[in-house]
Amino acid sequence: MIAMAVLAAPGAVPIRRLSSQSRVEAFTGQMFALPALLLIVGLLLVPILVVAVLGFSDYQLGAIEWSWIGLGNYERMLDDPVFWRSIGNTFLYVAVVVPGSVLSALVVAILVNDRKHFKSVYQIIYFLPVTTTLIAMSVVWHFVLNPQLGPIAGLLRALGLPPVDLFGDLDLVLIALSLIGIWQLVGFNMVLFLAGLTAIPRDLYDAAAIDGADHPWDRFARVTWPMLGPTTVFVVVTTTITAFRVFDTVAVITRGGPIGRSEVMLYAIYLEGFQYFEIGYASALTIVFLVVVVALAVLQAFFLDRKVHY
Repeated sequence: MIAMAVLAAPGAVPIRRLSSQSRVEAFTGQMFALPALLLIVGLLLVPILVVAVLGFSDYQLGAIEWSWIGLGNYERMLDDPVFWRSIGNTFLYVAVVVPGSVLSALVVAILVNDRKHFKSVYQIIYFLPVTTTLIAMSVVWHFVLNPQLGPIAGLLRALGLPPVDLFGDLDLVLIALSLIGIWQLVGFNMVLFLAGLTAIPRDLYDAAAIDGADHPWDRFARVTWPMLGPTTVFVVVTTTITAFRVFDTVAVITRGGPIGRSEVMLYAIYLEGFQYFEIGYASALTIVFLVVVVALAVLQAFFLDRKVHY
């Protein structure tokens, strides 16, 4: 009786109307999300599915006939020395670029954040490499480090030192490419660390000073570094993914040389697919590359996130 009286009271909203309105709102929200969902499916999921299917075939680019070979491409991969060499080169590149770019960006962000004058100018200068096209800058770096015509070689000759062919040396080529990768990533990571530094409350530094943490290193170890934990996790994961996707500098400067010492996974996939036209084998390599990158990113996020305080 009380419920009926409430429903009959003036201004009361019927329960049926509320549920109908909720369904309309839910349907409207789904319609707004539908275009984005279709784009994700069409541009991400469908191509990945096609590549996964082609990885079980011997399809060659432009071929009219092709057949299923099951795990043949993956068995071939296990016996392919080029595949294992490209994996080793890629992991070595990542092992240099990730810590180098993350630590450099952290140092630069702290120095820029402490500046009282021309702070925006320094931010723009360090961010400029991010805005440039890496292919064009690879050409510039190739000229700068050229052992015959480059300005670095001329400076070494003026100092009485012999020029060094960084991109032609078996032991230095990956290091040279890694330095270019660090140069290109520092600006973007610096912006992320600056955002994290800005979000740290100043009260924490005042409290740390009261507790005796007056030295800059003490403030960094007790306040700055712990509070930058979430930002550091994000920067490390995104930098790792970006480093694994190295292709531009290798394709423009070294083309995998000398004798394959700088041939990374993406460049090996490019050669198999667009130079040798082995689309089936290139698709299998792509799936392995995708699995490795996703697995490493998930493991990094999992283990680093356990050490982070939010």
